[in-house]
Amino acid sequence: MNFRLLVTGCSLLVTLGTAAQDLATVSRIRNEAFRNSKVMEYARALTDTIGPRLTGSPNMLRANEWTRDELAKIGLSNARLEPYKFGRGWTSDAYSVRMLVPQTAQLYAIPKAWSPATGGPIRGKVIKVKLETKDDLEKNKGKLSGMIVLIADPREMKPQEKAALNRYDADELEKLAEYSIPAERDTERAAGFLRRRDFRKLLAQFAIDEKIVAIVDTGNGEGGVFRVQSSGTWRDDEPLGVPSVGLAPEHYARITRLLDAKTEVELEINIDAQFHDKDLNSYNTLADLPGSDKKGEVVMLGAHLDSWHTSTGATDNAAGSVVMMEAMRILKALNMTPKRTIRIALWSGEEQGLLGSRAYVEQHLAKREDPKDPEQAKLPLFARTTDKGALTFKPDHARVSAYFNLDNGTGKIRGIYAQENAAAAPLFATWLTPHHDLGAATVTMRNTMSTDHVPFDEVGVPGFQFIQDQVEYSTRTHHTNWDSYERLQREDLMQASAIVAATVWEAANRTEMMPRKALPN
Repeated sequence: MNFRLLVTGCSLLVTLGTAAQDLATVSRIRNEAFRNSKVMEYARALTDTIGPRLTGSPNMLRANEWTRDELAKIGLSNARLEPYKFGRGWTSDAYSVRMLVPQTAQLYAIPKAWSPATGGPIRGKVIKVKLETKDDLEKNKGKLSGMIVLIADPREMKPQEKAALNRYDADELEKLAEYSIPAERDTERAAGFLRRRDFRKLLAQFAIDEKIVAIVDTGNGEGGVFRVQSSGTWRDDEPLGVPSVGLAPEHYARITRLLDAKTEVELEINIDAQFHDKDLNSYNTLADLPGSDKKGEVVMLGAHLDSWHTSTGATDNAAGSVVMMEAMRILKALNMTPKRTIRIALWSGEEQGLLGSRAYVEQHLAKREDPKDPEQAKLPLFARTTDKGALTFKPDHARVSAYFNLDNGTGKIRGIYAQENAAAAPLFATWLTPHHDLGAATVTMRNTMSTDHVPFDEVGVPGFQFIQDQVEYSTRTHHTNWDSYERLQREDLMQASAIVAATVWEAANRTEMMPRKALPN
């Protein structure tokens, strides 16, 4: 590998192969990130002051407006909100679930998002019924009126066998750097997606028709930590169903044991919930650090701003949002003018299917036509096999050099997924070199999915996701009632801010735009 030092004015440049780095600028970025950080201030405002940010809710709009105003305050240009059609919002201001028979007990529960309100406390006998298929619904017609229905089996719980804290060790990072050849397309996964989507609608209408009082499901988790997502829908052309809650799995299991022992159980459920349909749009927050001689070209960085309603959405994904805000603040505070414009995007609707980032891509970059095959049109893009729909490109498609995403919690950055872009991998290896002392050195060709870089990648715009330590993400915080400010790690977020700022700076100042893979079929 060719290695030489170039001194130009006050800038120290290192050339590794064909990629040059301004190490003096890297040092300035790190100094600002570690000596004058605002990342935890941003995090407190977003989690403690604004709180949960379910897409379509008033809190989500407050988060959009607050981030827009903060980005303008640090001096970014054209801080703005961009709308896209979403649907009705939902909030719940108060809720309670109590067992009344065979004895009184306060239960840990959270209403499912888009659950209808109960209109005051409602009381009913509890029954556990298998409702998993259309045949199950047919068998139970006329049997569940006035009942509170448990629809899931209790989860088996065992003592934890390993610590909840999870950071990559050297062996794990070495393994992650190895490319894993993709498996064959999973047609059963696509079929399963359709079955679940269609059955959710059938169950919602069945519950209304059969006059079920409420549906109770088990939350995923243990030890006081549990995940609750949605039951109803933000779409106005689908049935809402009946009041629905997720119960702490330990409490859920107790009720099922009582029912199995033929002991009568009665619950009282109270959900104070509201739907918001005056504005059916949701919004993305965007702002720019204008470039100089290549200002018509753009390097983007982003994270999703929305969360679920179970807590204040700290690690998922206030963490990613505030790191990206802090990276932009760092660059602006240093009075740095990149060659290309650097644009931050904070998305809504990620939790409902990458809706905000997909809307941006469709509005600005490329739009995919509906497949001509009606059966393929029913499938999500990942599951289409014979007809994905033709792409129509917009002028900005050729102007966006790359998009960088952060969405794996509070953990520090350990490297980056090159997303099967072989030409980008050596650039990342070079750009990460000054950050090896911070633990960031791994570049993997692996293709990671399920977050907001994917819509860019699907239309041929280079999209990348950083590798992060999991910390407590999978074990304690992802979509749970514990996802609050206390779980954020200050040093990790500061480290991530510095690396993101340096990475987007390098991408914005390359002579050429980021290399692209072949366009998708």
